[in-house]
Amino acid sequence: MRIDILSVVPELLDSPFAHSILKRAIAANLVEVHVHNIRDWSVSKHKSVDDYAYGGGAGMVMMIEPIVACIEELASQREYDEIIYMSPDGELFDQPIANRLSMQKNIMILCGHYKGVDERVREKFITREISIGNYVLSGGELAAAVVADSIIRLLPGVLNDETSALSDSFQDNLLAPPVYTRPAEFRGMKVPDVLLSGHAAEIDKWRHDQSVKRTQERRPELLKNE
Repeated sequence: MRIDILSVVPELLDSPFAHSILKRAIAANLVEVHVHNIRDWSVSKHKSVDDYAYGGGAGMVMMIEPIVACIEELASQREYDEIIYMSPDGELFDQPIANRLSMQKNIMILCGHYKGVDERVREKFITREISIGNYVLSGGELAAAVVADSIIRLLPGVLNDETSALSDSFQDNLLAPPVYTRPAEFRGMKVPDVLLSGHAAEIDKWRHDQSVKRTQERRPELLKNE
């Protein structure tokens, strides 16, 4: 898989891909992540990428020319399955969307900034708009990193135990069950006996029951989606 991220502040994306699971996935050539500075496609003397909004109002708007130039140059080199715009008014990102995106080959993610991008970019070039929540960030970079992380960890070979992702919260519309590790008792708090029993079937049943219970208590709306 290849993920191209378009940003006016690419430095914000240095850290997320330089550590832990994502760093190892990139080093092992399980995924390519390329971050592009949209300013490199600006034709203005000062590499400007924003301008005042037509009709007035507060805030600047990302200009269409450098964005389109960047998109078209990348698209001339390979076919993209999705060109995603990170936007607070996009569809709410969830595990099923991550699952589907992890099956793609090439994904481009455009990070919004300022008051957003010229609407013509969204109308002509964007295939999907995604939001990570009902709130506004100063830019789409952190949101793009969230989406990329959730996708990359699902790719074959990224996790040491590939079944781990299948038991994450939100797979099958259930939250993950409680997990424990050593010691078996700490300050009078004991690990449930069933987890120490070695009986796989009973452990699986306990985990499923706990997932349902936790979902009912904390995120009951997920059960309505089954």
